[in-house]
Amino acid sequence: MKERGKLYLIPVLLGDETEPSEVLPLSIRYVIERTDHYVVENSKVARKMIKRIHPKKPQPSLRLYELNKFTDAHEMQGFLNPCLEGHNMGLMSDAGVPGVADPGSEIIALAHSKGIRVQPLVGPSSILMAMMSSGLNGQNWAFVGYLPVDGQERKKRLKQLELRAKTEGQSQAFIETPYRNEKLIDFLLSQLNANTKLCIAADITQPTEYLRTLTVAEWKKTKRPDLHKRPCMFIIG
Repeated sequence: MKERGKLYLIPVLLGDETEPSEVLPLSIRYVIERTDHYVVENSKVARKMIKRIHPKKPQPSLRLYELNKFTDAHEMQGFLNPCLEGHNMGLMSDAGVPGVADPGSEIIALAHSKGIRVQPLVGPSSILMAMMSSGLNGQNWAFVGYLPVDGQERKKRLKQLELRAKTEGQSQAFIETPYRNEKLIDFLLSQLNANTKLCIAADITQPTEYLRTLTVAEWKKTKRPDLHKRPCMFIIG
């Protein structure tokens, strides 16, 4: 039986303003140098990222398979065929690490079911780096994705998360669509208790990086930076 290739989980940059060598280990460049088959969110974004990490990588050699909300589930079943034929493959998100807050978890699960070795590589994760920097409980925490869009449901969900943070000591991390950051912050400051701590982490690893944790009462007295359209993480604890 032909030896199967590996599925490498390849972290990428969190923005356009950071040099790859500042946040990515050489192992990622080496893997990209030897790998031609990739499962990606967006082909254009992936090609640009590969070129930034390894400028001499021949673009015509790349074989990209798109995995996103438009991908047909039946089509996805064949994405890992190169691995079954002995070729190594890479899985890349548009930013950060694949499989975390990312559709890549589906292809990773498929790899396990097919007996393909999954090998994670070291790289930046905005979720983990925000948690590291928050000063909140890193022994017990949860990433809960997006809060509900509906106002009443959002308020109910936020109160549930705040109660869990208070009674269980579990830090609660979530995100928002960047153009709605300011509205979310206003909502958080209007609904959370004055002594609840809130961490705001924006543009992680970028020159414009902003990281700060204050109580809600302190945030109300603090001039906030403009966070409109900037990737942010929010953590309460």
